[in-house]
Amino acid sequence: MLDALQWFVDLGAIVVLPILIFVFGMILGTKPAKAFTSALTVGVGFVGLNLVIDLLSSSLGPAAQAMVERFGLNLTTIDVGWPAAAAISYGTVLGSLAIPIGVLLNVGLIILGLTKTLNVDIWNFWHGAFIASLVYALTGNFAIGIAATVVYMMMILLFGDILGPVVKKFYGFPNITFPHGTAAPGFIFAIPMNWLFDRIPGIKNWKADPETIQKRFGIFGDSTVMGFLIGLVIGLFAGYDVAGVLQLAVKTGAVMVLMPKMVALLMEGLTPISEAANEFVKKRFPGRELYIGMDAALSVGHPAVLSSSLLLVPITILLAVILPGNTTLPFGDLATIPFLVCLMAAVFAGNIVRTVIAGSIYMVSILYITSWVAPLVTMSAKAANFDLQGNSSITALAEGGLWTTWMYVGLTKLLSWGGLAIIGVVVLCGMIYVNKILPKRQVNK
Repeated sequence: MLDALQWFVDLGAIVVLPILIFVFGMILGTKPAKAFTSALTVGVGFVGLNLVIDLLSSSLGPAAQAMVERFGLNLTTIDVGWPAAAAISYGTVLGSLAIPIGVLLNVGLIILGLTKTLNVDIWNFWHGAFIASLVYALTGNFAIGIAATVVYMMMILLFGDILGPVVKKFYGFPNITFPHGTAAPGFIFAIPMNWLFDRIPGIKNWKADPETIQKRFGIFGDSTVMGFLIGLVIGLFAGYDVAGVLQLAVKTGAVMVLMPKMVALLMEGLTPISEAANEFVKKRFPGRELYIGMDAALSVGHPAVLSSSLLLVPITILLAVILPGNTTLPFGDLATIPFLVCLMAAVFAGNIVRTVIAGSIYMVSILYITSWVAPLVTMSAKAANFDLQGNSSITALAEGGLWTTWMYVGLTKLLSWGGLAIIGVVVLCGMIYVNKILPKRQVNK
């Protein structure tokens, strides 16, 4: 059973997601032809999105490596990127159980009315598998690893419920949410930062969303031109020659144009299914709504997200140089920065200045977290027979952004089962409040 499920997941997002969307559409009563067309459009959209992300990665990766070499960084822990972290996560029996646990738990919680998020983003269940692997490496207790997975999956669904209205307001995606382990923690981090910015003279009144910037700076505020200019700066920092700088600039400008178009195509396929889901729930469960949990890749095409992320690449490398005690060498996950800050931009209403400032502070915490947990990640990698490629210490910036992961690890280390119980009770209370108490209060108002 597990082997068959793993085979299905290994087909990749461009195959798995259309199949799930088609089946989901049929369950909701969508006509087969329409469900098939919508599912195929979603698959095509993801193909295009992956192509653009690959373009960004293949452009930024060499530039980042060139900057690292140019600055002469001598750091002992290599950032191998989230794909390696996912491979490590699924490399054990405990990690592979995250998918069936996540699916069954999600269905059960929807039936009980404790979540309104149907998470079809099953390949990103690796975050739950990652927690299970780390907790097991720390405790050697299989049962506590399973419990950690259950509690984490509940928490990410709670995040999905909270994020649904935010995603609709900022991105304009109705009945879509992002229960995404890499993106959601940034949202939580941004809330107190936004409160702080609102109380700092100067910054609190500084409008810096893409539309305002374009009005103020004309052609230089255009998102495509901004991408081009940021690419120029990164190329210069990398020490590229004129041809290399210009090529990188055009590619980053292209990403700014192509990414939103691919997201729009993907949403074209999702919209009919989303509408059908909404009607289905209204008829059978009056007063309830349903969000489709998707990969946060849908959000990274926003100009504020891309502009802020590109600016954060050289900033992150600079931080790695100057931060005392940091051992992480940024590399594999530099192209993943858009996923770390995409929901931060939503909290800041697209304000690029706030996103870059808060993102820089966030990257400080990420560098320190990844340095701190490198021994545990390296231990988990060895247990999963992961090829370290000659490195004695590895980590991944993306999992450093998963500060919620390290909350599990820290409390489990200190209190064992008691630490998980504390988190579980808090998450369950949050689910009850968001899905049971809050709707009744809103109706009474």
